[in-house]
Formats: sequence, structure tokens, C-alpha cells
Amino acid sequence: MTQLIECIPNFSEARRPEVIDQIVAAITSVEGARLLDRSSDLDHNRTVLTFAGPPEAVEEAAFRAIQTAAELIDLNNHTGEHPRIGATDVVPFVPLDGVSMEDCIALAKRLGQRVGNELSLPVYLYEAAATHPQRANLENIRKGQYEGLKSEIESNPERAPDFGPSTLGSAGATVIGARNPLIAFNVYLTTDDVDIAKKIAKAIRHSSGGLRNVKGLGLLVESRAQVSMNLTNFHETPIVRVVEMIRREAARYGVGIHHSELVGLIPQEALTDAAVWYLQLDAFDKQQVLETRLHDAPASDSPQRVSFIEELAAPTPTPGGGSAAAYAAAMGAALVAMVSGLTIGKKKYASVEAGMQAVRVMAESLRKELTLAADDDASAFEVLMSTFKLPKETEEQKKNRAVAIHNATLNAAHVPLHVAEDTVKVMELALKCAREANVNAISDAMSGFAMARAALTAAGYNVRININSLEDKSAGKKMLKELAELETKAEKIETEIRKVMETRGGI
Repeated sequence: MTQLIECIPNFSEARRPEVIDQIVAAITSVEGARLLDRSSDLDHNRTVLTFAGPPEAVEEAAFRAIQTAAELIDLNNHTGEHPRIGATDVVPFVPLDGVSMEDCIALAKRLGQRVGNELSLPVYLYEAAATHPQRANLENIRKGQYEGLKSEIESNPERAPDFGPSTLGSAGATVIGARNPLIAFNVYLTTDDVDIAKKIAKAIRHSSGGLRNVKGLGLLVESRAQVSMNLTNFHETPIVRVVEMIRREAARYGVGIHHSELVGLIPQEALTDAAVWYLQLDAFDKQQVLETRLHDAPASDSPQRVSFIEELAAPTPTPGGGSAAAYAAAMGAALVAMVSGLTIGKKKYASVEAGMQAVRVMAESLRKELTLAADDDASAFEVLMSTFKLPKETEEQKKNRAVAIHNATLNAAHVPLHVAEDTVKVMELALKCAREANVNAISDAMSGFAMARAALTAAGYNVRININSLEDKSAGKKMLKELAELETKAEKIETEIRKVMETRGGI
């Protein structure tokens, strides 16, 4: 029988991607341990990794990750919005298939003892593995954070760890446990007043009289007030109940919900339950979900997803040139990320390491955004095509159709214009890499620039073709001006990077 356990360790680092790369490498070095997700938050300065596999593989991978983090992360130099007491802050195990909660508890205790003995790190057991009732709640263990624990661990018997020494070094302490699936969920408000987020968090979290199975904090993230939560049992307290309570509490202060985000993974059932609630599908059967039927069907019946290049070659209108532009720019951003990564950690380039770390973070963000833009461009074109099929029998229908075509055309131009903006950002990062990064990868920096430059040209064609198709072209005048400014800026960057290639690359 297959046995699967999920592990979701949280690390006190997000601003140095190369550190997380090494932790990920430690996990994936264990045969059978499969990385499922990687999520970093720069304001929290925290990364959540999700991996799964057989119990033995997961246990060994977790140990190697904790060991690597302890070597690379110094809590004395760590700052971030999220509470923490350790380099590897918390390591929960979740039973998935063929294992029980008792199996996960036993695993947590074995790992805790090994970490305490071999790595000399203080270890606290929490949730279902807790040896003291007050330690079942992570908040109690993390009270005072790293700094508070450091001042109390040696003198206060109540803060003595379950395993390891009663002293705190630069890697801090680690909390290990077993629990049911948890949803890490953040809601951003339409305000920068963090006090409002803190009041809402107090109202919704169970420890202060709110909803059961909800833990919450009020934080300021990306200049916006955020209610940061852990939902520990979505069956008993559905995610929609939490969102609606936040919405009502926010209204008391004259604000609303701007958007929400997931950290890591979420069970599909939780999303399905949310959709059923909001759509009021009272007679809903989960077998009505297409993916559920496909999953239950024989493997031979499952469609295989073709690659983007194959989709591009297909005799269909989408994806087309706009999507190709976004994809090319994404490849350019990927090359920039690679070059900066090959520079970080090299003694020869220590003076530019901080800059290269920033380049890597920005390049990765652009790569993800541009990859999504490839789909956005195709969707915008499909919407435009659908407007031409609108009825035009009456004058009112003709008027509505014309307005719909106009708006859809502007949107179809806006998507590649946004891609063009991002491509210039990629070019700027490529230029910085060409000037400062590892000289052995300078051709890769130039290649990244070239991909982005080609993407700008292609995106520009798509902006202009859409604007030129408008009956009232004045509506797109501003967009064409922005495009021309971007192209002028790109020409200047190209001149600079060619000079760098001549002087630094000898080409």
C-alpha cells in the first residue's frame, strides 16, 4: 500500500533566493521526496516549501533542509513582518495516504530528537505531537519571537525545549509537529492602516473569541494592511465564512477587501466548497466537476497537454504573435535570473552580490508575470473575436456591438503594451548583468537582452495592429505614445549593452 506524508516547512528567509535554492536542493537530494510548491514573501522574509513522499524519504529530506537552513540563516541578522523563532521556524507533517496521524506524530518525535542531538538545536513539539497542552498552539511557543526566547530559554523552565540544548544560537529553535491540512491564507484590505488589520485579526481568530480553527495576525505588507491567517480545519470553519466575516468587520471601519492570496497549496475540496457556497449550488454533486471525472477516468482517456510551441504551431488563431512575444520575454527574464544566480555566492563578485540578489528577485517576478501574459494575450484576442459575433439587427444592438468591439480592441492592445513595458525592464536587468555579473555568463546576459528586444518588437506590432483597427484611433493615441517611448528607451539600452559587450566581452 502506498504511503504518503506531506511536509510544509517554513524558513526565515526570502530575500536571498540562493539560500532557498540550496535548501530545495537538500530536499530534492533525497530519493522519493517530491517538491510540490515554493512560496516566498519578501515583506514576511519567509519561505514556505511543500514536499511529499514516503515517510522515510520525507523524514530524511526534512532533516537535511533543517541542517542546511541552520548553516545559512542567521536569526541575529533577520528582519521580517512574520513572527519567527528559528531559521527553520516550523516543520509540520500531514498524513495524506496510507498513514495515520499517529504515524506523523511518531515521525515528528523521531526527527525532533535527531535534530536536537545531531544539530544541537532546541526543538519544540506542537499541534498533535505536543507534549504539553499549552504547546499545541504554535503562538504560545513563538511568544516573544527569537529575541524573547533567547532571553528566557536558559532561565525559564516553561521555555525548555522537548529536545536539544536549552541555549539559543544564531539558527534559533525549530518547532516540529503533526497536524491536519492547513490553509495559509492572507486577505489584503483597501487601506494601509495596519491597526485596522490588527483589529480584524483579533475579531476573527479563535484565541481572542473569534472563529474556531482560525489563527490570525494584522500586518503591513507591500504598503497594504493584511490579515494573515492559518485556517486549521476548513471542514469545520469553511474559508468562505472567514472571508465574509472579514468583509463585515472591514465595513465597520469603512474599508473593504482588495484581494486575497494563498501561501503554498490548498485542498481542492476547500475551493469547491467556496464555489458551491458563493454560487448557491444547493444540489451540487462533486462528480459534476470536469477534472474530477477526468481524474476518475482510465489513464488512457486523460488528455495530454501539448507544449506552448506545439500550441503556437497549431492552425488556430490563438496563441499568436502577442503570446509569443510574452513567452520570448519570459525566456529573457529566465536567462537574467540564471546569470544573477551564477554570480551570487562567488567571492570574486562579493561587491555586487546585493545588487545581483535584487536582480534575481525582479527577474523571477517578471518571468512569472510574462508567462501568465502569454495566456492573457490569447484570452484578450478570443474576447475580441467574440464581440464580432454579437447581434447587429437593431440600431441599439449595432451601438452595443460597436462599443464592445472598441473596448475589446483596446484591451487587446493593452496586453501587449504591458508586455512591452516588462520587456524593457528585462533589458535593463540584462544590461546590469552584462556590466556587473559573472563574466563567464555574459553571453547569456546578452541572450536574455536579445530575447527581450525581439519580444518588444513583436509586442509593438500587436499594439499597433489593434490600435490601427479602431474607427476612432484617438482612443489609442496615448498607448502609441507610450510604446514609442519604450522603444526609444530600448534603443538606448541596446547601445549601452553593445558597448559593454565590446569592452567586457570582447565581442
